[in-house]
Amino acid sequence: MKLLFFMLLIAGSSAQAMAQSTATPLQSAQSEISFQFERQGLAVPKFALVLYEDGTGSYKGETAPVSGASYNASLHASSAAQPIDRPVRISPATTEQLFKTARSLKYFNIPCESKAKNIANTGKKTLSYSGSAGRGSCVYNYSDNKDVAQITEVFQAIAFTMDEGRRLDFMHRYDRLGLYSEMDTLRHEVEAKRALELGNISTSLTSIARDEDLMEKVRERALALLNSIGEGPK
Repeated sequence: MKLLFFMLLIAGSSAQAMAQSTATPLQSAQSEISFQFERQGLAVPKFALVLYEDGTGSYKGETAPVSGASYNASLHASSAAQPIDRPVRISPATTEQLFKTARSLKYFNIPCESKAKNIANTGKKTLSYSGSAGRGSCVYNYSDNKDVAQITEVFQAIAFTMDEGRRLDFMHRYDRLGLYSEMDTLRHEVEAKRALELGNISTSLTSIARDEDLMEKVRERALALLNSIGEGPK
């Protein structure tokens, strides 16, 4: 009986070892970069952008509580702070550049903050990297490092685009006359590279471009922006 038990135990162990050796290995977690921003007094005083190496990611934040009949107040169903949680997809070229820069900066294991004095508060910023090759983070208000400044501008431009999509959706529904100046502002920000990755708001732009009840100039501007990213209505 003991011999039989022993044989069964050995057979079971061998089978388990064989199953483990032929099993598909688990895919390792993707590397990621995150950019967190905090500054009171803004419409979105706090947000976080997370980007994975395949170009997917998320934009999460919280709008500031507002009161009265202001434009910002009308953006929300109530005056209380409202959460924002939207997926993002970044182009391969931008994704590659961001990860290349992060690695050149030792995964942000560097002093990011400028040593200069009397610099205005532009918001608390945190850059973080996590991956199999390393991890790190740095916190700063303003950085003299050109690479840190560049990667900051890219993330803030993506965040601007995400918030602009929210504004366009609201104005398309409730303030159609205001769309003319808003589209002009967006065009200017795109030209100045302060608005990037418009593909994330292509649905909003397409809806405007196809709405025949809107001013022709508004539709033309929306179409021009879509064509600039190769997503004009077919």
